[in-house]
Amino acid sequence: MKVLKFMGLLAIMGFVAACSNQPESQKEETAQVVGQPFGDTISADGAVSYEAMLEQIAGKDSIAVKVMGEVESVCQKKGCWMNIVAADPEKPQMFVQFEDYGFFMPKDIKGRKVIMEGYAYKSVTPVEELRHYAEDEGKSKEEIEAITEPLEELKFMASGVLLLEREGE
Repeated sequence: MKVLKFMGLLAIMGFVAACSNQPESQKEETAQVVGQPFGDTISADGAVSYEAMLEQIAGKDSIAVKVMGEVESVCQKKGCWMNIVAADPEKPQMFVQFEDYGFFMPKDIKGRKVIMEGYAYKSVTPVEELRHYAEDEGKSKEEIEAITEPLEELKFMASGVLLLEREGE
């Protein structure tokens, strides 16, 4: 019996060693993006950068897309919306909501990367709604009252979000 256990242990060790000795090119192909899912479970497969998505939507009203971007801010009351920004500060930010109000994001994820699946679309947001979001974000009374014009903006309705781990986690 001890011999069988030892042989089984050797076989497992050999399998682990074989897996860890993959050529570097194969390791990259099999590497998976690790993150915490919210809403529908999604993978990173086929995700485009936020900048690439901005190019895809140019001249269109909406597109179905899986996109990766950086969180600029999150609703501080419930986590019921977030803003995504590009690395280039000249590019517009995107306001993200969650399908059927079915899930929320953690409120402390500013600066984190996410992958989202859903629809990007252009929309005009009325003043009252903009003020509501400013209040959710914790802006001052003066900042909220300074909002006097509707805003044409890029929005996203996410069915699923993958909150990526910070590098080194």
